[in-house]
Amino acid sequence: MPAVQIWSAAPTPLQADLKVDLPSAERMIHDAVAGGLTGVFLGGTCGEGPWLPDRERARLVKAARAAAGDRLKIAAQVTDNSVPRILDNVMAAAEAGADYAVIAAPATMLNATPDRIAALFEEAATASPLPVGIYDLGRHRPIMIPLDRLKRIYLLPNVHLAKDSSGSIERREAALAARREKPSLTLLNGDEFRCLEYLQAGYNGLMFGGAAATAPQLRRIVDLFLAGRIEEAQALDAQTREVLFGIYGGQSIACWLTGLKHYMVARGLFSSSASYLGYPLTPECRAFIERYAAGQAT
Repeated sequence: MPAVQIWSAAPTPLQADLKVDLPSAERMIHDAVAGGLTGVFLGGTCGEGPWLPDRERARLVKAARAAAGDRLKIAAQVTDNSVPRILDNVMAAAEAGADYAVIAAPATMLNATPDRIAALFEEAATASPLPVGIYDLGRHRPIMIPLDRLKRIYLLPNVHLAKDSSGSIERREAALAARREKPSLTLLNGDEFRCLEYLQAGYNGLMFGGAAATAPQLRRIVDLFLAGRIEEAQALDAQTREVLFGIYGGQSIACWLTGLKHYMVARGLFSSSASYLGYPLTPECRAFIERYAAGQAT
């Protein structure tokens, strides 16, 4: 069986003025290398890509490439509301050193017919000078690639990977059907609360924000899975979910991104938990994060 990939859909370190904190980005990349990760996905949902100014996204990718060298793959989100804007973003990502351009559904789209949604992905992926990843959030976004067009998009020659955060069994089956026809397609699970389930279904690996905090557990889950020790993998998967709930503020995910960034601060990787999204940090969440980070340091 090919090696299972573990990617971090990385949070973006920001200064108080919401500009990218380059020293923190460098520390984050060095930590990802030390953690044995395959790559980092920059500017995704957890990375606040839809909110970052273009120049800041480019600074982030450039800093990550400089810190990583050839030790990590770097994917950058290039999502936008039209094909020309997407391709402008792809060129900026390529110039900054990204290996992949990742396209998700835009946050808004007028006249969003199935044909027009599919055409946005097909035209951008075909024209991209970088290999393309498709970021499928399914019903978690107002605009969604129609299920009956998903396989066709995955089979495009320039589509090399998919991050499936849809949580949909039907969309997972469409991805697996595409991979049967195109074995080179890398399928990455973006649902961090269903880690083992997607590995058992046949996905090639994992790509989610929580990997920044749980990489050791994820590597162990993968090792147990590959060794056929499924009950042990299931137990560790359940423990890892509880860690994520602790960092994110419970099953309501009340603290989400602020909790994850506070964890990075507690690890000494980020200088602040500043973000565009303004999630709270409850006393319970803060206490859990500081206990967990201290335990990792011992």
